[in-house]
Amino acid sequence: MTSDTFRTAYVYVRDAFAGILKETDEGYSFKYDGEYAADKANAPVSLTLPLREEEYTSKWLFPFFDGLIPEGWLLNIVTHNWKLDSRDRFGILLVACKDPIGAVSIRSERE
Repeated sequence: MTSDTFRTAYVYVRDAFAGILKETDEGYSFKYDGEYAADKANAPVSLTLPLREEEYTSKWLFPFFDGLIPEGWLLNIVTHNWKLDSRDRFGILLVACKDPIGAVSIRSERE
């Protein structure tokens, strides 16, 4: 059974393309790029998402990615400026996590 992809995010670790996060009609999926996963010298996106070839799936946005989203007054600024619903976690991730604190960044286009 295939699921339709609604939105796609490109995940980078220290500016190296690491994988693709998708919002689908069944929830969410994350898959490491084959080359990135094959090089065991590369860091995983998170300890909860160790390097592997197989796709990760979840009915909810993976806690690691949800944790990248700003909170409090900064979340209010993001949702107001981009006219997003505060419950649209994937949408917020796409606009607010291009240059977060830490090694992982989320981009709406592959660079």
